[in-house]
Amino acid sequence: MYRIGMLVFCLLLFACKGKDKKVSGETGFDYKSFAASFKKADLPFLLTDTGLLTNKDTAWIRSADFAAYVPDSLKKKVFGTSKLKYAPLARLEVPKAETYFIVKASSGTKRAAFILSFDKSGQYAATLPFLVPDNDPATSQTSSIDKAYSISRNVTRKNKNDINAEGKDVYAYNNDAKQFTLIMTDLLDETSGELINPIDTLPKTHKYAGDYSSGKKNLISIRDSRNSNQVMAFVHLEKNEGTCIAELKGDLFFTSSTTAIYRQGGDPCVLQFVFANGTVSIKEEEGCGNHRGLDCKFEGSFSKKREQKAKTSTKKGIKK
Repeated sequence: MYRIGMLVFCLLLFACKGKDKKVSGETGFDYKSFAASFKKADLPFLLTDTGLLTNKDTAWIRSADFAAYVPDSLKKKVFGTSKLKYAPLARLEVPKAETYFIVKASSGTKRAAFILSFDKSGQYAATLPFLVPDNDPATSQTSSIDKAYSISRNVTRKNKNDINAEGKDVYAYNNDAKQFTLIMTDLLDETSGELINPIDTLPKTHKYAGDYSSGKKNLISIRDSRNSNQVMAFVHLEKNEGTCIAELKGDLFFTSSTTAIYRQGGDPCVLQFVFANGTVSIKEEEGCGNHRGLDCKFEGSFSKKREQKAKTSTKKGIKK
């Protein structure tokens, strides 16, 4: 009986070794073992779409609790499904502060990389898509983290005339708000002439929410944020016939009933917004050069656009 028992034990041990490696328990999440499964990376860190697609890691993260750290809305937007497999790629530690984890997500043949932030006590904070390859053979993508921990997502497209077009989004992690904040955008197709408002569909119940303009290519869009003392803003200004562009997106914090300030962790830019009588005036208080050209300071006064109301019919019983 002893020999039979030992034989069964050895067979079970061999079978377990044949399975994919896992970095945390099936039903629980242990931060220490999770962090230990990632290779510590040096800065600057860079990941290409080719490198992500050819990555063959099999050390899957099997914890169901970990899967909850990637929001369902993000999974659906990138993959169209919430049934994903995750593998560890890299770990980057900010001294005496947060730690970033680069995770590969897979579903069938589709791949993407997410970056997750955990605070210094090991508590989850936020998730951001780090690199999402597309199906366009004319584009290539590279995402990176520099020595200041700014996160850049770059895309390059080779046009028919052999001239490369480039686009870039730059993010900084806001430790106070526990979120990644977009601090700079360079559109891939700026020649399209269409001004895209990235926060247009967000709620606008705040008393100052709405769109403020000064000409067709100068827009300040204000939308609701987490509380009444805070709003989300998108600013796009063009000068010199479009050759000089200033643009940023982020939260504003009210310092009085009519004055709000843009100030984000890791971003030296400080803007003042003053609301009065259906207008907003902006003034650049500290250097915002990473959001604009040399001669495109954030300044000026902008008038609030009128909301378009739904048309109603004068006939009884009929509403449009």
